[in-house]
Amino acid sequence: MPSSNPLPPKENALFKRILRCYEQKQYKNGLKFAKQILSNPKFTEHGETLAMKGLTLNCLGRKEEAYEHVRRGLRNDLRSHVCWHVYGLLQRSDKKYDEAIKCYRNALKWEKDNIQILRDLSLLQIQMRDLEGYRDTRYQLLMLRPTQRASWIGYAMSFHLLEDYKNALNILDEFLDQQQKANNYDYEHSELLLYQNLVIQESGELQHALTHLENSQDQIVDKLTLKENLGDLNLRLERYEKSAKYYEELIRRNPENTFYYKKLIEAKQLTEPDDILEFYSEYADIYPRAMPPQRLPLNIATGDHFIKLVDKYLRKGLRKGVPPLFVDMRSLYSDKEKVVAIEDLMLQYADALKQIGKFSASEVNNGPKEPASALLWVYYYLAQHCDFLNQTNRALVYIDAAIEHTPTLIELYVTKGRIYKHAGDPQEAYKWLDEAQGLDTADRYINSKCAKYMLRANKVKEAEETCAKFTREGVSAMENLNEMQCMWFQTECALAYQRLGKYGEALKKCHEIDRHFSEIIEDQFDFHTYCMRKMTLRSYVGLLRLEDVLRGHPFYFKAARCAIEVYLHLFDEPLKDESAEQELNTEIRTYLIAISLWSCTTC
Repeated sequence: MPSSNPLPPKENALFKRILRCYEQKQYKNGLKFAKQILSNPKFTEHGETLAMKGLTLNCLGRKEEAYEHVRRGLRNDLRSHVCWHVYGLLQRSDKKYDEAIKCYRNALKWEKDNIQILRDLSLLQIQMRDLEGYRDTRYQLLMLRPTQRASWIGYAMSFHLLEDYKNALNILDEFLDQQQKANNYDYEHSELLLYQNLVIQESGELQHALTHLENSQDQIVDKLTLKENLGDLNLRLERYEKSAKYYEELIRRNPENTFYYKKLIEAKQLTEPDDILEFYSEYADIYPRAMPPQRLPLNIATGDHFIKLVDKYLRKGLRKGVPPLFVDMRSLYSDKEKVVAIEDLMLQYADALKQIGKFSASEVNNGPKEPASALLWVYYYLAQHCDFLNQTNRALVYIDAAIEHTPTLIELYVTKGRIYKHAGDPQEAYKWLDEAQGLDTADRYINSKCAKYMLRANKVKEAEETCAKFTREGVSAMENLNEMQCMWFQTECALAYQRLGKYGEALKKCHEIDRHFSEIIEDQFDFHTYCMRKMTLRSYVGLLRLEDVLRGHPFYFKAARCAIEVYLHLFDEPLKDESAEQELNTEIRTYLIAISLWSCTTC
């Protein structure tokens, strides 16, 4: 519907120039053209011009003036879709999405087929997870633009998100039937087919999904995802031979992926431990440099066979000097027998290396000696081993021996700090991390670890100074870490302030973390159009589902728990108003002096 106060040709041309200036971000020029229209006595209160002037002012950061002009324009022309649309854009810029949706709906009352308003409305609906509303809006867009790919995909996705798989697949099938058949299939077409297959799988029709994937494999560019899906679907449909074939191909492509080995065992229907161990042995011979066929058997093997395998694996790691060897082996520590076997081997290595420079005394005449660093890594492993078993004194003995052996290895000081941390002494832990950081001031990881231990020791100022070595110059470290959404620092900072009784500072940090999560949720707004345009549909659905459970993240949980504890403490023990208490004490003191003077005069 046209505006209730239409502009004559000259002013209408100026108004169109305002729109162009807004689209091209030439805001000052837009204000000049708006002034030319509004300076005309006949159009000083022209609603749409006032609204566009307000929108331009908002882009220049003059928010109060912007709202004043837009509201004034709306009052003068309530039947203008432009005024309502602009008011919605203003509300959207302030993250007031519910209000913006109301404005867009009002705009559509007067201009129901406006493409831009419908697009903006659909973005807000998917942002707010109004899926039924999103479906209806996407349907309107499809009816208005049936030749555009995004119209079909958006409408199909609305049904997918509502778990109405049948309708989603019907729309995708109809859209693909309309596409020209050609042999030059590109990445976007490939992604659309994989998305279609995802919808079929989620509908539960596994056989249909497998048939669709096999028929489309020539058109799919992402061969890795294709093979993973084919292997998984054949496995779930109990077509074990075909599934095994695909997983063997995947292992050839990437022998380091542990997931492929586990799936191949399922496909080969190996259930007996001996058969599984033989399977890993075969693949260890085929891929001698791959780690999974050497490491995964340790989870299954028992008794002497386990000792034989773990002996070989540990020697290789110690010989090469692999710092995270204990982290790799830690999952075995749920079995007490394996813990004893590993400890016996490591103690044997330590004694033999000190005496003859080899891992076993029986190898005294066999081959060359082990590298001198092997003993260091044995001490390092034993320190972590004893620390994990809560044997703090033994752990300290071994880590001290390692430091005496090689005093320049940073990992040793970090581990010693970790031992003290686990023993409940954060002050001593911080000192050793500070020592490690001093050995390499250019290492960002050690710097961050040191700062974390400082915060655990309630040394907030020192932690800030430590982090300042890697933050932007000219800005305080706290401010820069907040800009970078460095939540591990802010979480530890909040907990340190809580322990120090600085509840206001603790709450400030908790609210900063809450703002980060709000910003992450708001940032998805940019991806609603981008993913539809670039056809990264599977990733987009994954993003939407991640955002739905975002506040289940450990960082948010820690911050929320800290804030709740602080608020409960403040409710139980409210902070005293020191100034009021001081005034009360002064009044009491004055009152007592007056009484004493009065008593003296009466005497």
